Amino acid sequence: MPNKFPLWKNLMVLLVVVFGFIYASANLFPPDPAIQLSGQSGAMQIDAAVLEKVEQSLDEAGIEYFAGETDGESLLVRLRDIDLQLRAKEVIQAEMGGDYIVALNLAPTTPQWLSDLGGKPMKLGLDLSGGVHFLLEVDLDSALATRLEGDLEDVKKALREARIRYRSLLLKDGQIVGQFRDAEQVEKAEALIRTNYRDLQPLSEPGQNPLVMKLKLSDLASRDIEDNAIKQNLTSLRNRVNELGVSEPLVSRQGKNRIVVELPGVQDTAEAKRIIGKTANLEFRLAAQDRVGEVFNFRTPSGQGPDARLESKAVITGENVTDARASFDENGRPQVNITLDAKGGWQMGYATRDNIGRRLGVLFIEYKTKLEKSRDENGELVLTPVPFVEKNIISLATVQAQLGKQFRITGLEQRESSELALLLRAGALAAPMYIVEERTIGPSLGADNIELGVKSVTVGMVLVLLFMLVIYRAFGVFANVALAMNLVLLIAFMSLMGATLTLPGIAGIVLTVGMAVDANVLIFSRIREELAAGSSIQGAISGGYDRAFVSILDANVTTLIVALILFLIGSGPVQGFAVTLSIGILTSMFTAILLTRSLVNLTVGGRKIEKLWI
Repeated sequence: MPNKFPLWKNLMVLLVVVFGFIYASANLFPPDPAIQLSGQSGAMQIDAAVLEKVEQSLDEAGIEYFAGETDGESLLVRLRDIDLQLRAKEVIQAEMGGDYIVALNLAPTTPQWLSDLGGKPMKLGLDLSGGVHFLLEVDLDSALATRLEGDLEDVKKALREARIRYRSLLLKDGQIVGQFRDAEQVEKAEALIRTNYRDLQPLSEPGQNPLVMKLKLSDLASRDIEDNAIKQNLTSLRNRVNELGVSEPLVSRQGKNRIVVELPGVQDTAEAKRIIGKTANLEFRLAAQDRVGEVFNFRTPSGQGPDARLESKAVITGENVTDARASFDENGRPQVNITLDAKGGWQMGYATRDNIGRRLGVLFIEYKTKLEKSRDENGELVLTPVPFVEKNIISLATVQAQLGKQFRITGLEQRESSELALLLRAGALAAPMYIVEERTIGPSLGADNIELGVKSVTVGMVLVLLFMLVIYRAFGVFANVALAMNLVLLIAFMSLMGATLTLPGIAGIVLTVGMAVDANVLIFSRIREELAAGSSIQGAISGGYDRAFVSILDANVTTLIVALILFLIGSGPVQGFAVTLSIGILTSMFTAILLTRSLVNLTVGGRKIEKLWI
């Protein structure tokens, strides 16, 4: 029968509509601003007494809250206003002291039945929720230099074992440069390198001294080291951000050597910068003997202590740490309990077995940036960020017995121990990073952006609805129902996929509103043409949908291709726009073709109609 869907197709359309309303409804339950409290040590109990103490401190400070809950390991206090979050955090931190970690959070309000189905509100980007934006630059040259330092030691050992004599072997200008006694030794060394060290390439320059051997990393090895450094730093940053308890953070690569960190909802920018910007590493070194080694400052809890000399080669680094927890020793002093991987445990055991009674130092390496003042040609003050490295010994203890996979670090302040544990759990950095850009967006600005975005979508939609009603009359009603359903499906899929809504994403929604009815315009115009050509009403409806389909498909596929390209090669705002546009194109194909056809079929399909209001 013409213009009649089979039962299964009508049920499919109905199922999609129900699906859209269910998952879009999660956005009717926005999260509450909240304060999360947990212990510095995993062994600390957060019980009802702690919750009562927190609530009492908020009552005394006159901060409104409406719910508090605890699961024994942490507690959550919901606030009535997001502007109260930062003040509430300060009050709770002052009351509870340094034994507890107090973080800003967003508490979900989604009903349990909807959460069990996977329903959750859309994520909001930095420009809508407010927060902190960091742009960090990774020092890839440092990663290459670190690799060459390790290769240098390996090459020295290999030459000694092969009884190849050399006068000197050192790093210079990103190369390993060796001086030899005769040309024969140079040839043997180069042959050894080619056989055993494929990542190192001997160089031969015009006019080069025949007694000099130069080695550099191959292009392929350099690219692999740089890519691995970026990937490891990305992983470490994500772990650090997770430790902060930030809701829906964004950590992504930008270009060759930069990383973007966006923390939506964060108001305590100092805390975020302190953790994110603390690009630190850790090395365990034995105390030097016979005045051979490097001298470092010894940082004690009370300030700077006496200098100490450590060996140049580390026993293990932060890369070997698998877990680190801040706690207290039997005397109530802060400590960090460290667990190593198998390789690190073996290296630590081997190094300490023959060095009982010798001191073992923990070297904390921080990569910082300082601002240097200068004047430009116009005499205006210019601040230029200059990176530098700061190395301090934070612990220097005598080895009493052979150490293994588990041991502890003492001599730290409570705040230092918790930060050190966090950084070690997050993982070591493969290369230092420096903050080159920092932006803060307040929650009030984010709220204004949301209000303006909703207003733009509303105005655009109202105008489109009126246009379709005026031009296409009864069929305009079908198109308007489909348009409204398209927005519902768009929100539902974004919520289900965990896509982040940004201000450019709202622009994509506005564009989708216009594109969603474009298919219906083509269909309805085609129906009018069929009627003008003398087709029957049922034949015109069938022909309009069938013959307009190819044009609609071509137009939407080409637009979808462009949106996918924008998503793949773009970043930040461009990706946000591409996400909503891509999802909107797919949902509009369903609503404009299947949903309107279903409504038309149910209304006029198979019936004798004298006049079609279109």
